[in-house]
Amino acid sequence: MASKGWFNLEAATGALPETQFFEGDSAFKFLGLSRTQRLYGFGACLAIGFILSILGSVMLFIGQLGTFAVLYAFGTVISLVGTGFLLGFMKQFKMMFKPVRVVATIIFLVSIVLVFIMAFVVDSDVLTLVFVIIEYIAYTWYTLSYIPYARTAVLKFFGM
Repeated sequence: MASKGWFNLEAATGALPETQFFEGDSAFKFLGLSRTQRLYGFGACLAIGFILSILGSVMLFIGQLGTFAVLYAFGTVISLVGTGFLLGFMKQFKMMFKPVRVVATIIFLVSIVLVFIMAFVVDSDVLTLVFVIIEYIAYTWYTLSYIPYARTAVLKFFGM
């Protein structure tokens, strides 16, 4: 029996143009996933990433710095990987390193590594948090680069 309502993504064929997100070198094309399955995969990665990041934050408040670093960083990365379901990993990788977002991408990726180093090698709560904040800001700036004029609006909001 066909599902009705919001969760029936198969019936919403006109809602998202096939050419916008689903064209080309999808990372999951070899698995034969439908557009609906890829949307579910994206949503699942986004939800799992969010839950891991929240659980990581809880671990921080109970004093588990290493667990926090692992959960928070993996949560962020899994959320980012979810877009591979929509775009394909190679297309996403190329887009990440376009001139408009290359600095934010590099800062984001380096800060993930530095979160682990500060948590496990240096064993510094303060430095770990500093790099988590840098990671969050870089990820936000990276994300804003996909929205037309979003970075300009943010800079204007902060008077820059």
